[in-house]
Amino acid sequence: MISLKILRNDLDWLAKKLSERSFKLDIKYIKFIENERKNLQIKTELLQSNRNKISKLIGQKKILGENLKILFEKAKKISLNLESYQDKLRFLKKQINNFVQTIPNIPDDKLPNKNKYKNGKEVGRWGCIPKYDFKIKDHIELGIKNNGLDWSTAAKISGSRFVLMKGKTALLHRALGQFMLDIHTNKNGYLEVYVPYLSNYSSMYSTGQLPKFENDLFHIKKNDNIFNKYSLIPTSEVPLTNLVSGQILEDKILPLKFTAHTPCFRAENLSYGTDSKGLIRLHQFDKVEIVQIVKPENSMKALEEVTSHAEMILRLLNLPYRKILLTAENMSFASTKTYDLEVWFPSQNKYREISSCSNMSDFQSRRMKSKFRCKKSQKIDFVHTLNGSGLALGRTLAAIMENNQEKDGRIKVPKILIEKYMHGIKYID
Repeated sequence: MISLKILRNDLDWLAKKLSERSFKLDIKYIKFIENERKNLQIKTELLQSNRNKISKLIGQKKILGENLKILFEKAKKISLNLESYQDKLRFLKKQINNFVQTIPNIPDDKLPNKNKYKNGKEVGRWGCIPKYDFKIKDHIELGIKNNGLDWSTAAKISGSRFVLMKGKTALLHRALGQFMLDIHTNKNGYLEVYVPYLSNYSSMYSTGQLPKFENDLFHIKKNDNIFNKYSLIPTSEVPLTNLVSGQILEDKILPLKFTAHTPCFRAENLSYGTDSKGLIRLHQFDKVEIVQIVKPENSMKALEEVTSHAEMILRLLNLPYRKILLTAENMSFASTKTYDLEVWFPSQNKYREISSCSNMSDFQSRRMKSKFRCKKSQKIDFVHTLNGSGLALGRTLAAIMENNQEKDGRIKVPKILIEKYMHGIKYID
């Protein structure tokens, strides 16, 4: 949630910044509703002042034994008017809050121009794209050939965009999760956390999933289609970030760094095509998430670190990728600056997103009411939150299958996984 102070004092600047995201801020409506709020606030405060004066006067005249009937009637009238104005003010503030919920985060000043870089600016590339002397298979065909990915049985059990993994493929999938957690905890300093897979409305709202992305979530229902207060998590960013909700943290404990391996659930609808097949966009998929909670002055540096930690996984697995700095228009609702990491997919002859690393600034912490106290000044301010995929397991598995395929359809296991995580298995076949 953006600061109401900015909304009230820097409206033209805010509208200009949000236009970079192709978001049109309704300035006329904001000015109207803010004017209404100010008028109601002034009237309410005036009535409160008058009520206090009359209460004081009643107390003085009561001591003198004077007739208080007229004063009591006047006090009653003021109280009724005050209650009416307070109700109107509460309703108006709720309207303002609902409106503010629809406004995305303010983009950073140093993002690529959307007219020059439509899909973001490439700022880095690593690895050698493999060359083959045989016809390339995609991961769907490879998975079926090696009896590792079963789409038809999964569809029978749950429907489309679900998958069953078997044998060595399932082992590789599990190994990837363990490997990523080990790297993030042992090398990158994150604390591993086991989190609930169900989240309440408040936690979803805090991280920006609600109300904007309500239709993309799987909700838990009661009888007669009455919604409960729970949804399946679309990413462990939700519970991990909410670990600090409602708290005032001491600055000496910052930064906080959390990681979790969880299933993720997304109900988004897709048109028929490439992304509706394979491991790229499933309704249920596993992901290792990394989250940092930092002081505001350190958040941009932390974004570079979070991104480098996701890159480390790709490099250790020897997967070629590129790094994209997104334009404001392409960022998520809550982000102020985002890097996408795109891994090479031979079957598509292009890079595909495998990780998104974002600085949310104070957008989430304002919703969560998560702050920190500066030791020197004792000033209390909102923390900044960051998150990144480190990495999505299904997409990583698909990238390994395609980049490490051999002519006979076997898949070479990345060297770093063989002994510790794959128990000496060198090929998926």
